[in-house]
Amino acid sequence: MKRWLVGVGFLISAFFVYLALRGLQLDQVWQGLQEANYAWVVPGVLVYFVGVWARTCRWHCMLRSLKAIPIPRLFPAVVIGYMGNNVYPARAGEVIRAYLLRRKEDVPMSGSLATIVVERVFDGLVMLLFIFVSLPLASMPVWLHRTVILASPLFFGALALFLALAAAPERVQAATSRMIERLSAVCGRLLPASLPGFGEGIVPRFLAGLRFLRSGRHAGLVFVLSILIWLLETATYWCVMQGFSLRVPFHGLMLMNGVVNLATIIPSSPGYVGTFDTPGIRVLEGFGVSAAVAAGYVLALHAALWLPTTCLGCYYMWRESISWQDFGVAGEGSSAAWAEKH
Repeated sequence: MKRWLVGVGFLISAFFVYLALRGLQLDQVWQGLQEANYAWVVPGVLVYFVGVWARTCRWHCMLRSLKAIPIPRLFPAVVIGYMGNNVYPARAGEVIRAYLLRRKEDVPMSGSLATIVVERVFDGLVMLLFIFVSLPLASMPVWLHRTVILASPLFFGALALFLALAAAPERVQAATSRMIERLSAVCGRLLPASLPGFGEGIVPRFLAGLRFLRSGRHAGLVFVLSILIWLLETATYWCVMQGFSLRVPFHGLMLMNGVVNLATIIPSSPGYVGTFDTPGIRVLEGFGVSAAVAAGYVLALHAALWLPTTCLGCYYMWRESISWQDFGVAGEGSSAAWAEKH
């Protein structure tokens, strides 16, 4: 099953790469890459890591209901997790991040994964906000409008669901226990033996990870930090753009940021190959940028976001004495780890 999913991810990436390359003048792309001023990548990367620090602050706020972890101790786990997203398919870095927190801080994986899922919901809402703000100022194709229409109920619905779960954890736990009892009575031995433990251990810890949503102040702070995080990433886009022969207004880069990051939700190969690049090129074309120039810029931007995070994640792996086998444990043994109630 895992190999099948990985194969599907690579096929999706290949399809998006094909869409990007179709009709593209590769010699012009190469020329644009040669003429670019890569000195602007340095401030772009620095701004990006300020954003990673802000992501760590956000996760710190969300985790406080489980355990108050100092931000400097949390930062390596965040970087290693994002590196995991860069080198493993299907956003496996999110599970790796939760696994590291369990290993280093004894925080239950089910609880930390709950905060990570809610992170993605807040990120999606900010991406939609960026698109809503920028779309009236740009001439974009019909498919982009349809994407926003389809994505909006998904993220708003997810937020409403998590708010409801956080507001009545006792009722949710009781309802889950009743449902498991009825399933056990009807299906008997067909159900896994660990299912009762799911209702008794994992569900309460998952709900504990949502506890911060019960405070309007904490939820508001998380949302404000999410906006700051993505504005900083947009500033990275702006810095890298200065080294290329294109000029797009900041709201155009906000639109690009929103579109490409919504597109990376689609399963793909590690590093979001294709799902990041093709939508970015299409958005820039909507601002009058030639496909060749847009492709060169997006390629350089993608590398600037991917390489430093991956290198710093490898450094933290070495410093924390974490091996690649540990990532295998995180990916393959996450369900077992949950069953152990850790």
